[in-house]
Amino acid sequence: MAFSTYKTTRAVVQDYKIVYQEADFIHPLSFNLSNYFREDLLAFLQDGVVDNSEYAICENLIVPILKEIWKSYRQHFLLWSHESFRYDNVLVGVPDYILAARSPLGKVIMGQPYLLIVEAKQDNFDEGWGQCIAAMIAAQKLDQDGSQTVFGIVFNGNVWEFGRLVSDSFTKNRTVYLLQDLENLFAAVNAIFSDCEKQILASVS
Repeated sequence: MAFSTYKTTRAVVQDYKIVYQEADFIHPLSFNLSNYFREDLLAFLQDGVVDNSEYAICENLIVPILKEIWKSYRQHFLLWSHESFRYDNVLVGVPDYILAARSPLGKVIMGQPYLLIVEAKQDNFDEGWGQCIAAMIAAQKLDQDGSQTVFGIVFNGNVWEFGRLVSDSFTKNRTVYLLQDLENLFAAVNAIFSDCEKQILASVS
């Protein structure tokens, strides 16, 4: 069953006996956003064609933000775009983006996924979370001892929602973040990247 088979949060939670809860777990971590990046993105939002298709949303709104933050963490992570990954014949699919640890085999091989990112197509966040949680479960199962915390983001370009999977418990962050509030959005995404990095550092210490 591909990730995209799940059309609701309820379906994947029921299938995998995941405890679902909602609480604010993100502790925003300020990010030094350059004036050039801010002005360039805002200018494109004002005068460019940014949301006429799903591809345009990804290319023009999502990728610039993810790449800008990833550059601060590239020592430990690679950012994959529309790359298939699988745990087994049931948990398999293609998230929009994956933040994965660098593999010792080089950048052509995906390491352990830490963050799965899925677009809420046609603004359907419930379906987006169904697919994202399924991908998060696959990532968790790929971890040898199963103790890894896996994060998820579901977005529609403007609204960004965050989730966290710890063991068999999924928490959806109550607070959502908006593209119009770049500082807070960057701080939230930066906090997730930082939490992923802390896990890698702890595993090698």
